[in-house]
Amino acid sequence: MNTAENMNGTKERKGTKKTLIWVAMIAFILGLFAGCGQQEEPTAVRIGGLKGPTSMGLVFLQEQAQNGQAQQEYAFTMAVGADELLPLMIKGELDIALIPANVASVLYGKTEGGISVIDINTLGVLYMVSGDESIDSMESLRGRTIYLTGKGTTPDYVLRYLLTANGIPVEDCTLEYRSEATEVAALLAEQPQAIGLLPQPFVTVACAQNEDLKVVLDMNRQWNMAQGEGGSMVTGVTVVRNAFLQEHPEAVKTFLAEHAASVRAIQEDPDRGAQLVVDAGIIAREPIARKAIPFCNITYMDGEDMRRALSGYLQVLYELEPAAVGGALPGEDFYYIP
Repeated sequence: MNTAENMNGTKERKGTKKTLIWVAMIAFILGLFAGCGQQEEPTAVRIGGLKGPTSMGLVFLQEQAQNGQAQQEYAFTMAVGADELLPLMIKGELDIALIPANVASVLYGKTEGGISVIDINTLGVLYMVSGDESIDSMESLRGRTIYLTGKGTTPDYVLRYLLTANGIPVEDCTLEYRSEATEVAALLAEQPQAIGLLPQPFVTVACAQNEDLKVVLDMNRQWNMAQGEGGSMVTGVTVVRNAFLQEHPEAVKTFLAEHAASVRAIQEDPDRGAQLVVDAGIIAREPIARKAIPFCNITYMDGEDMRRALSGYLQVLYELEPAAVGGALPGEDFYYIP
């Protein structure tokens, strides 16, 4: 082999070596980008809400998401009952859900600690409604018939607790259960002298159907009186799957900030909020939504305030009926404290 051939061979080997180096560098860079891609937040945070007060504080965020103005993408699922959302959370088909406080405790037990509460979205929404003006205290309920929704539900637990706390044996009252709040509202509209325990917005609906009806007892206020300072009736909370929280902490942090802003928006602009509540299918008529919003106790509470209020509420339910919270109180890991 002559000198020229040796030189050409050396050049070819050097060229091949450089090519391999470039290929390796490109592969490394692509690998870095792929790694970054795996750490990016999801394209859409999947949120489940109920068609009631627990989701009213979410409507401004829903509008922003639909208009592409939210800080991240969201996919919303609205349901009539919590029993529709729980299986989706368990199967990992939802990331975040807004559900009743005691149901969150039940879900925590069913998932063996697989979910955490990230905020309280609604405080007390229960009111005693009647056209009977003699009903002005818990004591005035002694010996009376009270209509309410299903036995073993939150209204039932709250009423039983408040009767007992005020020294009234539950047996001294006749509790007449109906399957839905609409049935209680319809009964009161026809019989305004009857007494019914209703949540908002059904309170507003019932009073609109018969002008003789009015709120005679604010059960949230009665709860606070029975509990003393720091006690709160907690209606709705927001929970997250822990697997999602661990994988996408920034997405959860962003949601919390946007949820808080959405709650402030409906508190400051209930007229616009009423329209959005109707658009979301939560309440059918805007005038009813406008009247109901101020009494729905829409709130945003997180951190230690959330833990203190919720743990106290669940403790009361547990002492009254352990099954109400799933048979056992959740552990401290139930409360997400950033």
